[in-house]
Amino acid sequence: MKLLVCISQTPDTTAKVSFSGDGTAYNADGVQFIMNPYDEWYALVRACELKETLGGTVVALNVGPAANETTIRKALAIGADEAVRINAEPKSAAYTAKQIAEYARSQNFDLILFGKETIDYNGAEVGAMVAEYLDQPYISNATSLNLSGNTATLDRDIEGGTETLEVDLPFVLSAAKGMAEQRIPNMRGIMTARTKPLTEVQPVAFDDNVKAVNFTLPPAKAGVKLIAPDNMDELVRLLHEEAKVI
Repeated sequence: MKLLVCISQTPDTTAKVSFSGDGTAYNADGVQFIMNPYDEWYALVRACELKETLGGTVVALNVGPAANETTIRKALAIGADEAVRINAEPKSAAYTAKQIAEYARSQNFDLILFGKETIDYNGAEVGAMVAEYLDQPYISNATSLNLSGNTATLDRDIEGGTETLEVDLPFVLSAAKGMAEQRIPNMRGIMTARTKPLTEVQPVAFDDNVKAVNFTLPPAKAGVKLIAPDNMDELVRLLHEEAKVI
C-alpha cells in the first residue's frame, strides 16, 4: 500500500501575527515554524499506523522552499519512509493543490491524507482541490479510518451525531481530531530520519489567478466591563447597545 501524507509548515501557535509594510504578506521575522498539527498528529500518525498494520510505504510531501526540510525530517522521524519536497512557494491553495496532484498522479498512491486544515490560513481547501484534479472521492474531517481489502470505512462528526461512510481506494481524505494520537519522535526515529531519502521535485507550470491583496488584523478586543449586581438597568443597556454576537 502506498500512502501519501501532505504536510504544511506553519507558524507556531504562540507566534505573534504581523504583516509586511504593504499588508500583502505575513511577516516571518523571528517566527518559529512547526509542522501543521492536524497534518502531524492525525494524518501522518494514522498513515504510519496503517503501514505498521498492513504493510506498505508512507511518503511525506511538502510544497515549499529548502528551509522547510527541518520540518520534513520530523515527519521522517515520526515514521514516514521517504519524503518529497516540491521546490516552490505555496502561493495559493489552487497552486499548492496542482503541484501535489501532478506528483501524486505519477505515483499511483492508494490513499492521500491531509490534516483537516492548516492553523495559519484555516482554509481547508487543498485536499478537496487535489481530489478534484485526480477525479477521486474526497472525505473531509474524518475522525477514524479502517481498511479492509480495497474498502475503507470512515467516521466523521456531524451535527447531532456521527456519520459512517464506505469508499473504495484510491481516495483523498482530511483528518480531524480522533483519527490518531500524537507521537513524539524517539531517538531512533530522529537518527534514522537523517538517512531516509528526501527528494526535491521541480514544480509544474500553473497559471495561478489567485493572489493575496491585503491582510488585516482583527480589531483589538475591548476590556471586560464589570457591572454592580444591583445595577441591572446598566447591564440591560450595555447588552442592547454594545454587546455583539460573533
